[in-house]
Amino acid sequence: MPSFLLEIGFEEMPSRFLASLCAELRQGLAGLLEQHKLGFAKVETWATPRRLTALVSELEAVQRREEEVVTGPPVRASYDASGNPTAAALGFAKGQGADFSDVFTVDTPKGQYLAVRKATGGAMALDLLPAICPAALKALNFPKKMHWGSLDYTFGRPIRWIVALLDDQVVPFEVARVASGRATRGHRVMGPGPWELGSADDYFSTLGEKGRVVLDAKARRVSILEQCEKAARAVGGKPVVNERLLEEVCGLVERPLVILGNFDPRYLELPREVLLTSMESHQKSFGVEDASGKLLPHFLTTSGIEPTDVALVRKGWERVLKARLEDARFFWETDLQASLDAWLAKLENVTFLAPLGSMGAKSRRVETLCAWLAAHLAPEMAASLPRAGRICKADLVSEMVGEFADLQGVMGGIYARRKGEKEAVAKAVAGQYLPLGPESPVPADLGGALLAVADKMDTLAGCFGLDMIPTGAADPYALRRQTLGVCRILVEHGLRLDLGELARAAFADYKGVTWKLDPEEARAKLVEFFGSRLKAWLLGRGVRPQVAEAALGAGFTDPWSLEARTAALTRFSKSQGFDQAVLAFKRAANIIRKQASSMELTGQVDKSLLVEPAELALAEALEATAARFETLWADDDYDALFGLLGELRPSVDAFFDNVMVMCEDEGQRRARLNLLRSLVDRLGRLADFSALQV
Repeated sequence: MPSFLLEIGFEEMPSRFLASLCAELRQGLAGLLEQHKLGFAKVETWATPRRLTALVSELEAVQRREEEVVTGPPVRASYDASGNPTAAALGFAKGQGADFSDVFTVDTPKGQYLAVRKATGGAMALDLLPAICPAALKALNFPKKMHWGSLDYTFGRPIRWIVALLDDQVVPFEVARVASGRATRGHRVMGPGPWELGSADDYFSTLGEKGRVVLDAKARRVSILEQCEKAARAVGGKPVVNERLLEEVCGLVERPLVILGNFDPRYLELPREVLLTSMESHQKSFGVEDASGKLLPHFLTTSGIEPTDVALVRKGWERVLKARLEDARFFWETDLQASLDAWLAKLENVTFLAPLGSMGAKSRRVETLCAWLAAHLAPEMAASLPRAGRICKADLVSEMVGEFADLQGVMGGIYARRKGEKEAVAKAVAGQYLPLGPESPVPADLGGALLAVADKMDTLAGCFGLDMIPTGAADPYALRRQTLGVCRILVEHGLRLDLGELARAAFADYKGVTWKLDPEEARAKLVEFFGSRLKAWLLGRGVRPQVAEAALGAGFTDPWSLEARTAALTRFSKSQGFDQAVLAFKRAANIIRKQASSMELTGQVDKSLLVEPAELALAEALEATAARFETLWADDDYDALFGLLGELRPSVDAFFDNVMVMCEDEGQRRARLNLLRSLVDRLGRLADFSALQV
């Protein structure tokens, strides 16, 4: 079977685009081939800054043949009074490319209809690919698109060449006035080409040997790491590898060459974070550290070419980094001379959100909310946590953060320590912005965790009060991320806190703000928003939708409890007898729900009105397990609680098998409903069983 090669060459594409482009082209091309009934073994994709490549292995040369029955008009409309075919019938046959003698009738749920058997497929792959390739490229998504010249066609960057080969045959098509062919391009400097390909099989050897391109991003990654480790060993160190930077660098070069650079040791007096930020953010370079983790006066940068004069290139990198470090040292020395009080005064002139006042006002609200959190969760931090809240935004007016914005919070912690604040305060300030995303860690220490919760809740309360609630894809203030961050902190630190009470405390700290929503309405919407984000979080972790709904239905305002109950319910759902238990408990819940509007039920059972052995047995089982249930509930032993439900199930089954709940005697009916009410109330604390389907 033939191989199909597709390469689209373009001007240098941003590194952050490449991974998603590979995935989209692989999925899109595979989907289009399947849609056109062309079988294949697999689709592989690769990307460099200047090309996107796909290889389809063992592509079927001929489209799969299939026969389908195509229905036309109903029989009653297909013949006239004389039995001759009508224009509708004749038109149907002609439209399907069939003679009317090939038409037959089929029975359908709507009656008899005319039909023909139509053979499809059988086209050559070489004839189908010219339409498939442009469609696959057109479907690619980019964070930003551009068009060039007088063209209306848009793409991530201008397209410069296209290779499309089915074995040794060119697949002819055109995109953005660029015609497909068999000529690829190599490295822009070291092997530009063009290089003619005899067949698709020649591509990889030609690109690597003549074009000097390392096509596979994984191979580029390995090469960069090996070169970094070798260069660092030469100066007695090891590379400080930032994974995000490594991925970015892999997308910046087509053939990596790592160069070791040096800087004046006097800059080592700067904080480690400042040095690494200068290297990583501005120079796309890696730091070097010794065995103890202390930075050395060296850096590792990755060049995209093999220069004739490595020393000259090294000097250029060193000169640029020196300028950045010189700036950083000036900012550092200037900031050390400033006082926290002076910075706090400056915060009064820094806007948080126009209707919500200044950053100074925000820091005072965070201070108050930190005091509330300390009182509820960490009394030992009654002094340190509010102080951390008060100064947490001070570094925003520092010279260093003004230049290195990514260091906000981090520098706040460093400066707090240098200016005499307690270690607990400094550590809390340093972690206030965490987590930065779903994969980012939460603050490691409790003080940082609580300060992060206070900071995020203050922002959430203010935005919801102003009706700045995320809708669809619009979330300019990253409220979804901050909501999930609060939940993750509470769960991962094992903090038991009610989200409704936390939201109420956050709203209470705002004074003199003109709200667009009533604070109580905004608070309710914020709590509801937490519920939706918690659901998305559970589903993202692989929890079955029905299990997530059932766990959320029992309450979600204590995120730690929700996560623990969900995990226990997931395990319970895999146990023997789960389906039968769900059916029994759902039946009880459905009966109570139907009767709730017509009868007030307290769950208090009058045993004197129970006469059937099965209902007495259920009442006794509920009574016998009540104390144990409460003990297990207080201990958060959810696995044992679901096991306790398993003990109750035989009594519930016997009740429904032998007792008529809706009997004529009103007293007995009320007693039986209250018995079920007490059962449902107990079950409802664990899960909403009505949300489960079996």
